[in-house]
Parts: sequence; C-alpha cells; structure tokens
Amino acid sequence: MNGLIIVSLLLLAAWAVWPKAGLVARWRRARRLAARAQQEDALKHILKCEANSQEPTLQSVAGALGISINNTAEVLSGLESRELISHKQGRLHLEPTGRELAVHVVRAHRLWESYLAERTGVAEADWHPLAERKEHLLSPQQANALAAQLGHPLQDPHGDVIPAAGGELGSEPGQPLNAVAPNVSVLITHIEDEPDSVYRRLSAEGLRAGMKAIVLGKSPDHVSFWADGREFTLPPLVANNIAVMPRPDWRAADLFREEYLPQLKSGEQARVVALSAACRGPERRRLLDLGFVAGTNVEVEMSSPLRDPIAYRVRGSVVALREEQARLIQIADRKALPQAT
Repeated sequence: MNGLIIVSLLLLAAWAVWPKAGLVARWRRARRLAARAQQEDALKHILKCEANSQEPTLQSVAGALGISINNTAEVLSGLESRELISHKQGRLHLEPTGRELAVHVVRAHRLWESYLAERTGVAEADWHPLAERKEHLLSPQQANALAAQLGHPLQDPHGDVIPAAGGELGSEPGQPLNAVAPNVSVLITHIEDEPDSVYRRLSAEGLRAGMKAIVLGKSPDHVSFWADGREFTLPPLVANNIAVMPRPDWRAADLFREEYLPQLKSGEQARVVALSAACRGPERRRLLDLGFVAGTNVEVEMSSPLRDPIAYRVRGSVVALREEQARLIQIADRKALPQAT
C-alpha cells in the first residue's frame, strides 16, 4: 500500500514538472501571457491617447490596466527596455515598433468583435471581454485571414474604425452625447465598451451604433434623448460613453413620427419599413428569414399578459418576438384591421 502511495506521488510530481505539458510549465506560460497582455494593453492605451490628442501618463496607464502605480511603472520600464516606448521631454511616446504592435492589437480586437457580432450568437455584452482575451493571441497573419473571411470590414459593431494592417489609428469621430445641445438631431456612431459596467448598462438599454436620436433635455443629473421610437434617460457620465455625429438634415418631427413594432396594438396592421441600422449579424439575418422584409404587412396575433413576448403574424406565419427584438423593426401606415362579420 505504501509503495502504491509512493508511486502515485512520484507520478504526480512528474506530471507537475513535465516539460511543456506539466503544471509548472503551463503556469509559467500563463504568467508570460498575462505579462505580455499587460504590456500590449499599455501600448494600446498610449496609442489611443495619441490618436485623440490626449497625453498618456503613468496614472492614465495605471487606470487603463487596473493596477497600482508601482506595477505600472514596472510595465512601462519593460516596454522601454524593449525599445517599444520612450520618454521624450518627460512624455510617454510610442516608438515605431511599439506603434506597429499597438495598432495590430487594436485591429485584432475589433476584427474579433466583428466576428462575434456577425458570425456567432454570442451575447452583445460578451463581445468586448472575449475580444480582450483573443486580441493577444492573434498573429498578424491570422488577423489578415480573419479580415478576409469577414469581407474586410471598415468598422466594428461599436462603430470603431478597424485600422488597416500596418496602418495608423485615426482619431475617434464624433462627440459625446452629453456635449450635444437640446433639440439637435444626431446619429449614434459609437458605444464605448469600457468600463465594462457602463457598457453593459448601455447594451441592456438597447443602445447601439447606427441609431437616430435627438437630445430632449439636459441637467446636471441626467441627459434625456429620443432614439428609435422611445425616450432614454441617462446620467451624464454614462451618456459620455455614447459618441454621436450631428445630423442637422434630420427633422425632429420626422424622428418623432418613426414607429417601431412594439407600438403596434392588437387589432392593428402595419407595413415593415426597414430593420434598424443597429440590427446586424445573425440577428438581422434571422429577422429577414422570418419575413420582416420592407413592404411586408405585419399584425399582432397574440400578446402575453406582460406584452413580452408578443406573437406577430407575418407572411402567413406566427412569430414570437421579445420587445428588444421587436424594437429593431421600423413600421409605418399603422391602421385598424377590418372587423370580422
């Protein structure tokens, strides 16, 4: 019995220290990957600061990485020793090799988010954290192959421009929603995916890049705006994570007149105008396959007690949709159905 225990302990020890596949080897690889990810995240932060004419600092890098000032100083020291960054006139600056690596990491992240949005059923709130991990694993060759597979997209699902391989990262377009004056029509161009808690709140609200909006009012405590047929109210700090472009050519009256499928009542019929620009990937293809095509008539077939979900009749079939799905379908010409005699 003692011999069996000794053999088992020896096997366990051998497994722990086995080259490449052992526990110690895997632990070392995980530590190396974590250290590399921290360095690449620091490069990414510096790159975004430079692209948006902001000054990266030791404190801002620490905030982006979520680590202490002392640990951040060690990360930056490691980058400087690899000649990826330098301090010029007391400011952090990317060297050409560091800039190239930072652009690749940003490109890999945004391509992977596009893949998750267009080719999988992964929940929107999970795109960013999954891409955060994958961005450090994709080689430039793999990123190029992924771009080709996706048809070389120009923007990710949050509205961010995907930089070209070996290219530059441009400044982020638009301005924060909180900076827009009341009664100004805008296009939501970007939903910032950091910090994660704020992004998850915006995602749960159903806010996405591509939505039309108009600012209704502002106060020190909130920003209220109309988007895709309903009113939203957000704290200013949360509204700052929504980037918009003014669209003075959009009349407020036209935006307020836009109707969406949840507004359709029992006994009414309407015509599908379009799917929201915010609807994309598998979700868009599914709605089109179900018959929600421009020009198609739709009516309420049955409603649950809480009106979520609701069953709609479209092209002779009955389809149940949750409210968040129905809000992606714009309708017009709402009218009462003729009563049966």
